[in-house]
Amino acid sequence: MFNSFDLIRKIYYERTSGSKNELKAAKTILEECKKLKVKAKLEPFEVDAYEIKKVELKFIKPNIKVPFVGVGMSGNTPKNGVEAELVYISSYEDAIIQDIKGKIVIFTNKMVDNKTYKVFAKKKPAGIILCTGDVYLDSNEVDLDPYKFRQRHYKLAKIPAVCIRMKDAEKILEKMPKKAYINLQQKEYKVKSHNVVAEIKGKRKPEEIISYTAHYDTVPYSKGAYDNATGSAAILELLHHYTINKPDRTLRFIWCGSEEEGLLGSRYHCDSHPKDIEKMVFNLNVDMVGVTLGKDIAVATAEEELVSYIKYLSKQEGFPIEVKQGVYSSDSTPFADKGVPAISFARISNRGGATIHSRKDVIERLSEANYYKTMDFMKLFSDNLVYSKVFPVNREIPEKMKEELDYYNFRKERK
Repeated sequence: MFNSFDLIRKIYYERTSGSKNELKAAKTILEECKKLKVKAKLEPFEVDAYEIKKVELKFIKPNIKVPFVGVGMSGNTPKNGVEAELVYISSYEDAIIQDIKGKIVIFTNKMVDNKTYKVFAKKKPAGIILCTGDVYLDSNEVDLDPYKFRQRHYKLAKIPAVCIRMKDAEKILEKMPKKAYINLQQKEYKVKSHNVVAEIKGKRKPEEIISYTAHYDTVPYSKGAYDNATGSAAILELLHHYTINKPDRTLRFIWCGSEEEGLLGSRYHCDSHPKDIEKMVFNLNVDMVGVTLGKDIAVATAEEELVSYIKYLSKQEGFPIEVKQGVYSSDSTPFADKGVPAISFARISNRGGATIHSRKDVIERLSEANYYKTMDFMKLFSDNLVYSKVFPVNREIPEKMKEELDYYNFRKERK
């Protein structure tokens, strides 16, 4: 029996974008493809990286000290740092109302939403203090992990930023110091991330390509068992399946690097293979399956008929799955944005169950039995596409999905 679940154990370590461990995991996946006698290659692409050289944070009048980290790709303060009035910004509306030019802003979230960051970029605060975690958690339960802005932030403007724990932010806001001081010096450079790409040529309709995607990278401090070694194992399982059952259509398997940095690997693949994208009739993405406590879902960025079909198939097979039309924040999205109908399969954890993007993403939260139940359903769905006489999904993205893609990619803002 082919045990794809074992891949989860083989890459069970931190695999951040552009790191040596990400490349190590990519080579492991490459070797697994070669064991199956499938031609595979590494597809390198550049990503932005940083090294914090110096970071300081002080609160003045009253003087308060709390732990902190610098935020990558947020730029540098002057060499002597910057001291300025401290302002609390609670929301987008608050950012619009307040005068924040030249001041240091404390924003009680780890990621600044795009609308608010646009206001920051326009009003030019001297620095930003972000917050992570939960006021109900002890400090040793909240990692001040290495964190960096997304491209959509730093391409708009670089505003020097640091990050503190939410519990400490609450204490600071209770006393509300008049001023803060930030000194952030960092070096920015490029590193290589990699996609792993394998392909099986179709025997009847080789000109039609179906792509299978899953990301294999993690956030800092996470071993990423659930997110997304499980998805990586899932498409390896599908690759094995089609080495035994020769497909009618050409199948491309892409293990994507740097998904956690903003879907960078899948975006690169779509941008760098325009002729193949024109031939691509469908994308099937897997992002987080196999968890013990949870429910199976599928999100289709495609015509509504596909949603109905999966619902019928679910009842036929007795496999409970929640299906909807929408945009899923994973590697299916760049394909859909290029006009390729796409679907993402996942098994979403219950509240209080498995946690992603932290040290808590561990293999103990997974169920091998649940993993293979999901795999059986995905294989059946995939087979129905791969061996269909005429490809059943129209190669078009509905207008309402195009609009959702515009919102997701920040080309439009919701009113």
